[in-house]
Amino acid sequence: MECPHLGSSVCIAPDSAKFPQGSPSSWCCSVCRSNKSPWVCLTCSSVHCGRYVNGHAKKHYEDAQIPMTNHKKTEKQEKVQHTVCMDCSSYSTYCYRCDDFVVNDTKLGLVQKVREHLQNLENSAFTSDRHRKRKLLENSSLNSKLLKVNGSTTALCATGLRNLGNTCFMNAILQSLSSLVEEFRKTLCALWQGSQTAFSPESLFYVVWKIMPNFRGYQQQDAHEFMRYLLDHLHLELQGGFNGVSRSVILQENSNLSASNKCCINGASTVVTAIFGGILQNEVNCLICGTESRKFDPFLDLSLDIPSQFRNKRTKNQESGPMCTLRDCLRSFTDLEELDETELYMCHKCKKKQKSTKKFWIQKLPKVLCLHLKRFHWTAYLRNKVDTYVEFPLRGLDMKCYLLEPENSGPESCLYDLVAVVVHHGSGVGSGHYTAYAAHEGRWFHFNDSTVTLTDEETVGKAKAYILFYVERQAKPGAEKL
Repeated sequence: MECPHLGSSVCIAPDSAKFPQGSPSSWCCSVCRSNKSPWVCLTCSSVHCGRYVNGHAKKHYEDAQIPMTNHKKTEKQEKVQHTVCMDCSSYSTYCYRCDDFVVNDTKLGLVQKVREHLQNLENSAFTSDRHRKRKLLENSSLNSKLLKVNGSTTALCATGLRNLGNTCFMNAILQSLSSLVEEFRKTLCALWQGSQTAFSPESLFYVVWKIMPNFRGYQQQDAHEFMRYLLDHLHLELQGGFNGVSRSVILQENSNLSASNKCCINGASTVVTAIFGGILQNEVNCLICGTESRKFDPFLDLSLDIPSQFRNKRTKNQESGPMCTLRDCLRSFTDLEELDETELYMCHKCKKKQKSTKKFWIQKLPKVLCLHLKRFHWTAYLRNKVDTYVEFPLRGLDMKCYLLEPENSGPESCLYDLVAVVVHHGSGVGSGHYTAYAAHEGRWFHFNDSTVTLTDEETVGKAKAYILFYVERQAKPGAEKL
């Protein structure tokens, strides 16, 4: 987002001596002394904790807006607003007046200069005090990861991922996939060892840069797009080497395969397709001659529209009337629809493009069902966000009514339980922030880059989900299979 308040809010010198000592990612809130999620005010250089801790950074902004009494404001005081702050770990910038992340800079480039100075401070502290910092982190990790559960002390056993500069889109996906995919062993296993405060995925990030040029740099990216690229490239490499074949070519080649082979992509099966792979049957009917065309399409996830009648409802309790549910989105995806004039079907019987209807059926369900809610859409020149709350079940999602042949499915094979949720905070795909919720050993965790906190099902259920991961419920031991 282009913020108009930088000129009046960014007032500190990039190399200000007012900054605290030590590495910025370990700076403590000046109010509660927490070193989790520190943010520095770009007006006065004071450090406070973020909204996912105790919210003192926002409180600092709000206090600064209270009109001064008993003193006459000077012209300089009128302009100073304390509205813009910077994350001391990821170096992303946020404006409280705009209530969004900031992508622009001042005319003198002060935001980037402050960012570079904080990065230098972080690198210097890491190099000179590596041994001391590691010891402090181990102690901090031990203290912060001990929780009271049922009256006894237990370890949190979860580790965050450091933000390498607007890489929360990658962290949120990895933290979600950590419950599901063994193939990311080195990075993903570190998430659940709980042996350090935060694991830094630089090696994986640089590999991503190498094989996925679209994600080079430190700009914010779309988490769903990253997930698809990641799974597609992993699938190709597991076949015996990446050969540069695009996903569209893979799917086009695969459309000619029989239904029995359709669990494969590009003619081969890997752990990716074994876990995420499903099959759609696409039925198109010509409205002139009635000719029916059927095509099988493999999928690793389903992208669901949020029905237009729900798009003005932003929160769970905002207004009376029907609430948008995940079932509404699934129904919209699978319902019969008439194709518009821009999507006329080429009928081989009529030998010309004709009006037609289209319907999707699920021919085969995957072991892990990934549902992507399409929250970003293009208007004339902008990509806007649909901020509607969509209610989703945490357990027992029944997919039987969307199957092509539900009678051939076992009683438990169509039921899915939620294991992870990716959430986008902010208004635009090129800005904002991603966090993730993930279930592990019966408990829910909230991953905000390097910060991991224990949470509950009620909090998860209130999230405005962007991507949902459901795992097929396992049949009970001894149950008969149909």
